[in-house]
Amino acid sequence: MLLPTSQTPKAQSRDLLDVLIRAALIAVLAMFCFRIFAPFLDLMVWAVILAVTLYPLQVRLRRTFGNKDGLISTLIILVAFGVILAPTYLLGVAVADSIEHAMSVAKSGTFHIPPPADSITGWPVIGQRVYDFWLQASTDLTGLVQRFAPQLKAAGLGLLGTVTGLGAALLVFFVSLIVAGILMAYGEKGHGSAVQIASRISGPENGAQIAELCTSTIRAVAQGVVGIAFIQMLLIGIGFIVMGIPGAGLLALAVLLIGIMQLPATLITVPVIIFVIMTQGVSTATIVFSVYEFVAGLADNVLKPMLLGRGVAVPMPVVLIGALGGMVTGGVIGLFIGPVMLAVGYQLFWRWVRDQPQAERAREEQKA
Repeated sequence: MLLPTSQTPKAQSRDLLDVLIRAALIAVLAMFCFRIFAPFLDLMVWAVILAVTLYPLQVRLRRTFGNKDGLISTLIILVAFGVILAPTYLLGVAVADSIEHAMSVAKSGTFHIPPPADSITGWPVIGQRVYDFWLQASTDLTGLVQRFAPQLKAAGLGLLGTVTGLGAALLVFFVSLIVAGILMAYGEKGHGSAVQIASRISGPENGAQIAELCTSTIRAVAQGVVGIAFIQMLLIGIGFIVMGIPGAGLLALAVLLIGIMQLPATLITVPVIIFVIMTQGVSTATIVFSVYEFVAGLADNVLKPMLLGRGVAVPMPVVLIGALGGMVTGGVIGLFIGPVMLAVGYQLFWRWVRDQPQAERAREEQKA
């Protein structure tokens, strides 16, 4: 018997089967597209982050270069290459010189560790162990090295793997920088595409706002994380250079890397302060240096509330929690993706909370 106002069960099942087959084919297509694109995922994410961060500079230079976006983006990328390659080269030369010096000292046999002071045995809990270890290092360094040979070998292999990984990451970063230049050359079209995608996902009324929120969050994190780390590197590095700390440049670079990874700079400053006091004693200079470095190591606690959430339409703690959580779960890229995801989720959640039906809103007003 035919149904007058609806399809027959057979036609309904056929339509349902068609829908399921299409959905399965779309899922398979999406899976294959993702597998093909996956090797370039980190590269493209970095490219988008760099393009969004550097694009305001391109906008400022348009009047100077007559709206030639291609020329402007090329100049920005070339300058960025110079800014990154110069310290990288100097760091490589410094590390190579340090390794060469260490090898020459080891071959000459002139390296000698001074014996420990008797006062070390008075340290609580670890005093005697530190004294025994230090004493053996000063009297029988070769035997101590042979004793810990397996651990030293494992540490060396781990360090080699880390250096190799940093080299590969630096190469990916350079390629991402080139791709970012191409994206910046077509910045207006890219922004329009981002608004269209966001509108398709979250609705036309939210698309432009979501795209702007993602953009401002990425820039705020770049300023509030990389910018603060750079400021701390300058403050702490100046103190190291003035005090004549060995390897001041490498230590300052370590402060920059630690700041980007959202770790406290006191991991570097406190050991250096202890080293200065133990080697130079307590004096006015060492006290001033210690206070200055300790305060500079804590400067990020003051700068983060000022810079991290600036220009973002969400509270600063949301951005900070997103940066920390993203760093833990996704590494350096997660440092940017985490705040973006959390900020978008925060905005959509409160939009949903405030978008209540008129009847419920009137009922709540009457209760109030």
